[in-house]
Amino acid sequence: MRIKDTIEKVPGGLMIVPLLLGATLNTIDQLHLPFVQTILKALGAAPTDEGFYEFLRIGGFSQELFKDGALVLIALFLFSIGSQMNMKVGAKALKKGAILTGSKYLGGVVVGVAFGFFFDPWHGLLGLSTLAIIAGMTNSNGGLYAALTGQYGNRSDVGGLSILSLNDGPFFTLVALGLMGTAFPVISFIAVLLPLAIGMILGNLDPKIREFLKPGETLPIPFFAFALGAGMNLANFFNPEVLAGGLALAFLTFFVTAGLGILAFKIFKEKSFIAPIAESSTAGNAAATPAAILAAAAVAVSSGAMSAAEYAQLESIVPIATAQISISTITTALLCPLGVILIDRYQRKRGIDGTLDEVDSDRKKTKTKEVTEL
Repeated sequence: MRIKDTIEKVPGGLMIVPLLLGATLNTIDQLHLPFVQTILKALGAAPTDEGFYEFLRIGGFSQELFKDGALVLIALFLFSIGSQMNMKVGAKALKKGAILTGSKYLGGVVVGVAFGFFFDPWHGLLGLSTLAIIAGMTNSNGGLYAALTGQYGNRSDVGGLSILSLNDGPFFTLVALGLMGTAFPVISFIAVLLPLAIGMILGNLDPKIREFLKPGETLPIPFFAFALGAGMNLANFFNPEVLAGGLALAFLTFFVTAGLGILAFKIFKEKSFIAPIAESSTAGNAAATPAAILAAAAVAVSSGAMSAAEYAQLESIVPIATAQISISTITTALLCPLGVILIDRYQRKRGIDGTLDEVDSDRKKTKTKEVTEL
């Protein structure tokens, strides 16, 4: 059976499919069907605080992994991601990665701030929240970027991924929300980002540690995705407002971040615009960001920096934001390849080969000129 191959045919499938599966099972669980209740009771399962029996809450390792394990698995994921952030990057790749990371972050924050100013930042237009906008727009799909730049871009485009990987996880979202006045004390940042920082230090100190932790970039994803889904109800996905909000987030992410990326590339005299379009996506693992932000908020509440009412309000939007980001992940994974193909055709008509670095391009032009003269 080709289960993995089938899952990976879905955009962001390693994240989206387990998340939807978890949401499906949790939806069935919340129906509290009589025959399920009878079976679980007969098997000796303990009832929940509400007096029901749920197969995702039978205790032991099963509940810890499939229902309650999201935060631990996300922490492991962040640790592994950090270990792969190689700081030794070529100058050209470093430049492109910094431009793309900066323009994408700027776009997400500006749109998020503007949205919070004109609409309700918690449940605004189309059910979007500032959290969903910033988390969805500032995290890009590294695998999709690598695939597109590997085929249509040049070496420095691909190398820019080393800097773009910095936008994986909740760090930029936390910073943006902090700048907007959300009460996150320093300890909240430390508590959430320490695994990422330790992983980064160890991975750069010892290449063998980086190699050892590399599977952690992908291995935890389906597990924490399922656990996140196990806290959601499928009604979130079929809610017209949530669906509309997710699609709006996708189009904002694609057009705003691609547009700003192209503008930034023009300012810095870059000729090919394959990379800005390739990174204008929402990462599949961005769906985990709302849960990570909620974990930081829990620390803020315990320290007195955030009120219980604010925490409850944030907690209420996490499932909706997660669903909207998931919709954006799938949609942008379809938009980006189409956009890259179109810009590649446009550039080639004007004599720009996106697969060549500037040095290679100049050599090609010189060689062509010499042949013409002969």
